[in-house]
Amino acid sequence: MHEHCMMIVQDHWDTIVRAYLDFEEKKPIILLDIQKHKIYAYPYQDFKEDLPALSQKMLEKQYREAIKKRQIVIFVLDSKERVFISCNFAIDDNKA
Repeated sequence: MHEHCMMIVQDHWDTIVRAYLDFEEKKPIILLDIQKHKIYAYPYQDFKEDLPALSQKMLEKQYREAIKKRQIVIFVLDSKERVFISCNFAIDDNKA
């Protein structure tokens, strides 16, 4: 993962976990929007449907793996740098 994005996830870890846990029963996808300084929790299916077909297939695999391992799928959007990447983090970690 891009080092800058990793640091941003770490800086917002507590808020990311709270957002995830608020909707945990729905196993949401978390979107961290750097420019807007916002964290969103999206239903998996809704988020997936907004992606191109190839990205949907990649997300399906990533999401299944995350659920098995009790992980959060986090997408980081940095419009300024034109970066949109995803990663999984264990929910039980104290930090990313």
